[in-house]
Amino acid sequence: MTTQTQQHTDNKQGYFGEFGGAFVPPVLESKLKNLSDFFYKTAFTKDFEEEFIHLLKTYVGRPSPLYYAKRLSEHIGSKIYLKREDLNHTGAHKINNTIGQILLAKRLGATQILAETGAGQHGVATATAAALFGIKCKIFMGAEDIKRQTLNVDKMKLLGAEIVTVNQGQGTLKDAVDAALGYYIEHPDAYYLLGSAVGPHPYPTMVAHFQSIIGKEAKKQIIEAEGKLPDSVIACIGGGSNAIGIFKEFIPEENVKLFAAEGAGEGLETKRTAATLNLGINMVFQGANSLCLADDKGNPIGSYSVAAGLDYPGIGPEHAYLKEIGRVDYHGITDDEAIAAFKLLSEKEGIIPAIESSHAVALAAKLFKDKNETVIINLSGRGDKDVERM
Repeated sequence: MTTQTQQHTDNKQGYFGEFGGAFVPPVLESKLKNLSDFFYKTAFTKDFEEEFIHLLKTYVGRPSPLYYAKRLSEHIGSKIYLKREDLNHTGAHKINNTIGQILLAKRLGATQILAETGAGQHGVATATAAALFGIKCKIFMGAEDIKRQTLNVDKMKLLGAEIVTVNQGQGTLKDAVDAALGYYIEHPDAYYLLGSAVGPHPYPTMVAHFQSIIGKEAKKQIIEAEGKLPDSVIACIGGGSNAIGIFKEFIPEENVKLFAAEGAGEGLETKRTAATLNLGINMVFQGANSLCLADDKGNPIGSYSVAAGLDYPGIGPEHAYLKEIGRVDYHGITDDEAIAAFKLLSEKEGIIPAIESSHAVALAAKLFKDKNETVIINLSGRGDKDVERM
């Protein structure tokens, strides 16, 4: 069955309803157009897909398991399955996208890879993929996030990446994206490997495509385990890549409810939050028309979340569209709720989640208490990087 959602979420113009597009300086317009054309011409060929799937299987370790969390399920009162992206090589979902884009970059003849990172997981995944193919790598990271994520910084350096400290603004993910885009404008010969489903077209579409492996696997696995589709699917959301990755396969399934957990920080009623889909307004931000946190004059403002990977004031345009049509429900989860869920999953299942993923666990505990429903949580990353801070 073809739904209204399907008609708007796969396109070559980069628009999802009114959201998306490519609002960039003229120096990047032709480069992004060429990248878009190359992506559609290359990424769906048999040769590319075979190499991509081979690396996901033999290097990343896919398929990632769908694990029935028995003790967590008993505690919540619903049947909880965890899609274990934390078991991927590098410990998160980010590697799916970096492998896909590095294969494009390789075919384009790129000699330098640029990337931004917040929690450090995309930075580690990019540095890993660049090392795998022997390509120079430069990672932009905010000064505040460098302090929060020293383990991942050390990993990136060990993998041979150059770390560029971004001191402007709040020194978080937004500022790292700004700096990386600025460098890209000045060095258009480099390949910018954007880590989330944000920014100008074709990045939201490319990232969603490479991350859709999560949902494809999860759909098959839940049918094998339960003989039916889940009642609901939940993911955390900052820019939106792990969420759109697992949602993609379930969007056409109208009986499957979709939920995402934003970083509400100290609360939706405070200014210390990263809940863009709850509080943002429509504007052009970092190359695309989407939603963004703003001040009273409509200017973009900084965000806050205990989770560096959710600490971003914008959102991917496809998520803005899915909110507008009511296909996905987006909820704010506070720092305190996420930290409690971080401890809960660790104690109940012996699985230490990333603080980002803990937001999704917290949302499941709130929404499905004693509901006796079947729920998949996308456990997007592991929490080694967060143990000391928590």
